[in-house]
Amino acid sequence: MFAVLKTGGKQYKVQAGDVLRVEKLAALAGEKIQFNEILMVGGETVTIGSPLVTGAAVQAEVIDQIKGEKVIHYVKRRRKHSSQRTKGHRQHLTLVRVTEVLAAGAEATGVAIATGTADARRAAHDAAPAPMASAPVAAVPAKPKRAAKAAAATE
Repeated sequence: MFAVLKTGGKQYKVQAGDVLRVEKLAALAGEKIQFNEILMVGGETVTIGSPLVTGAAVQAEVIDQIKGEKVIHYVKRRRKHSSQRTKGHRQHLTLVRVTEVLAAGAEATGVAIATGTADARRAAHDAAPAPMASAPVAAVPAKPKRAAKAAAATE
């Protein structure tokens, strides 16, 4: 049985036992995660989603957080000054091993959903408690002349 899943803006055709390098996910090595954005499930019968297959999932185990190969961006300009420049970049990736492809029953598994780091930061920000707005602000003493002027102005 195989599935086509979407994560990090890319699509992957996977089956049990495959090892993938996907965009960085908010998970530690050894954790079990589940991809719920499944576009197609195939086997004896093929199910194509519109846009997603409901109830389908791919379970995977995180092997490691790695960096990809260095990508060189080389700029050469026609004119003399600042004519050559190189920039390097190494993308953060997550190495995962697919353990199981589920055609149905993804909601009842209880495995954590795979989220990217940006989604994890956004969720943590939304779940953070709001700062207290009713705390007194007069914790820092004012300068003596300014304090006297302020007291005189309020009286």
